Amino acid sequence: MNLNFRKELLSGKTMIGTIVTQSNPAMAEILADVGFDWLWIDAEHSPMAMGEIQAILQTVADRCACVVRIPTSNEVYIKKALDIGAPGIIAPHVDSVEIAERVVKWVKYPPIGERSIGVARAHGYGLDIAGYMNSANDRIAVIVQIEHVKGAQDIDKILNVTGVDAVIIGPYDLSGSLGKPGQIEDPEVQGYIDRVREACLKCKKPIGIIGISVDAAKPFLDQDYSLIAVGIDTMIFGHAARDIVAEMKGEHAG
Repeated sequence: MNLNFRKELLSGKTMIGTIVTQSNPAMAEILADVGFDWLWIDAEHSPMAMGEIQAILQTVADRCACVVRIPTSNEVYIKKALDIGAPGIIAPHVDSVEIAERVVKWVKYPPIGERSIGVARAHGYGLDIAGYMNSANDRIAVIVQIEHVKGAQDIDKILNVTGVDAVIIGPYDLSGSLGKPGQIEDPEVQGYIDRVREACLKCKKPIGIIGISVDAAKPFLDQDYSLIAVGIDTMIFGHAARDIVAEMKGEHAG
């Protein structure tokens, strides 16, 4: 991959992406072609398997970076996502410094970490093992998702873990962990979101967040978020289709 997503991420550049939950490579290709800077390939809440995600990576290629949110923050999913060629991972539910340390350990090859050595797409199917392994530790982005009050409370320690490149806030699960599911505008929920954001800004660590719509996400542009995910593929398609139906049927109602 010629793109260096990690380099762009660490530069502080504002990058606008969206969440991909469907396994159709053409849909992901369209999203890349319209100008999104990155795609959040969601293996946590979607039915996609790693083979289907690999097909998306192959189709999108260098149009934009496809960052994989793994189903859970364990070694097997991390190495599978990286071996198929993901330029970075989003590790969900990083609720403690111990989880953050394990994630970094499993992403990085020795001597920095303990990533196991396999032969897959990332390694040119065996034709570029040395080249990939020599650059992977510098090129793979490690993004941890803070989506529980415990992670928000432990944010300073998590940010001090060497190898954590960026943080993404999960506002909906965070609200749920406070007993206020979906109430992301609640002052207590917002207080923890601000706590995470301010900690990241203090140590100059890129900070990201999810906005379910353009109206929800636009304010983040003025709040120093650099990694912004706007909408979900199914909702983008569904809203556009519903608008077409409403406009066509509305004009000829009665």
